[in-house]
Amino acid sequence: MSIEFMVLIVVLTALVFDFTNGFHDAANAMATSVATGAFKPRVAVLCAAIMNLVGAFLSTEVAHTISSGIVDDSLVTPETVFAALVGAILWNLLTWLFGLPSSSSHAIFGALIGAVLYQAGVQGVHFSTVVSKILLPALVAPLVAGLASYLSTKIAYHGEHNAPKGAKKRYRMAQRVSSLLVALAHGTSDGQKTMGIITLVLVAGTLQLGDAGIATPWWGQAPGSSPHWWVILAAGSAIALGTYSGGWRIMRTMGKGMADIESPQGFAAETSAMAAILASSHLGFGLSTTHVVSGAVMGTGLARTPGEVRWGTAGRMMIAWLLTLPAAGLVGAAAAWLAHQGAWGFGTVIAILVIAAAAIKIAASRNHVSATNVNETHEVKVLAKTREGAKTLAKAVIAGDTHPIQNPLLPPLAHKLEGHPMEATPLRLTRLKRLKKTRIKSRRQETRKGGHRRKKRGPGSHIPGGSNA
Repeated sequence: MSIEFMVLIVVLTALVFDFTNGFHDAANAMATSVATGAFKPRVAVLCAAIMNLVGAFLSTEVAHTISSGIVDDSLVTPETVFAALVGAILWNLLTWLFGLPSSSSHAIFGALIGAVLYQAGVQGVHFSTVVSKILLPALVAPLVAGLASYLSTKIAYHGEHNAPKGAKKRYRMAQRVSSLLVALAHGTSDGQKTMGIITLVLVAGTLQLGDAGIATPWWGQAPGSSPHWWVILAAGSAIALGTYSGGWRIMRTMGKGMADIESPQGFAAETSAMAAILASSHLGFGLSTTHVVSGAVMGTGLARTPGEVRWGTAGRMMIAWLLTLPAAGLVGAAAAWLAHQGAWGFGTVIAILVIAAAAIKIAASRNHVSATNVNETHEVKVLAKTREGAKTLAKAVIAGDTHPIQNPLLPPLAHKLEGHPMEATPLRLTRLKRLKKTRIKSRRQETRKGGHRRKKRGPGSHIPGGSNA
């Protein structure tokens, strides 16, 4: 396989990762706005996509950190970068399936570190940069955003008690602006990560061509240089398209899963998260916007309704955060081992990626979450049918749709109970006897009332126009 063709495959794979980053992290900016009704779901993701695209052009500091900061780009090969991308994509898809807002940033960092450790050893990773620009921000930024959100919520609700009527509507308007700024900050931060990955593979491919005595192609790039303009455009477009596609499963968790929030809380959370993300991007930190927004949402929930915070969801998120770096690193290292076995190994990694992505997509369709039902519940089910899905299924059977239920008792019973308030769902079939008794009692009462009315009538009342005289 030629170096040019391999570089092309890796660049395309990087754009696929950027797409998954977009729909995986679309909830970061718009989940609270959708949950409070500030934006309709489809309008929200469209606005977020546009702002992500604009944000991708604002800075390249994070891209420079990835391309030459955390690893030694002179020791990296295109196969290594490809393996890292595969590990990050698989982790993004798996956490999306379960509705877990894990970090796409940490997924690509972990997978890249794992792949480089396999291919070049410990000398290929700059651990001091990893600690200062990845690990420490991952610990500090969510706490800072959570504290700022907590204080902002306290201030907002202190003023809310004395505010005139219609204050919540004004908060909803302000939340639209703050959510757009979060989307802009997300594009500035996460859009650059794929730029850094593509720049890294272009540098690796250029160095390999130079070692082989081949002239530098038009896409060639020297170590330590900034991304090409077309890399910035391609990465920004890919993350914008991914954002527009939705990511509704994670949006449900972010908007409803941790706490039920109102528009003042959404405004406080988004403002706090936006400030933390923009500051980190300016300093070149490889920050996880997911961690920051999650911390801000948790802070606003604790400020208003601490007893209603769903700690089970928060615990699952924390486990996903802790597992992201090592899990993605292991997958990246395994993919790097296969990719370095030659053309058959490289092809095997591609096949594994396609098959795994298809399997996850099929599993997600079992409990589909979309723009129409994203706010119906706070749960994201995978293996079991949701309660809302069971209700929809029962209504379809009552309406005459023979499609999904395998219970042979339901079709003959459904047409007898059609239109009755106690519809023939599987959980209500045991109450049929109670329904029959209620009908019998109601008929007896009607008969008694009719008899009393006949007794009160005098003689001759049966004659039309007759009198009692």
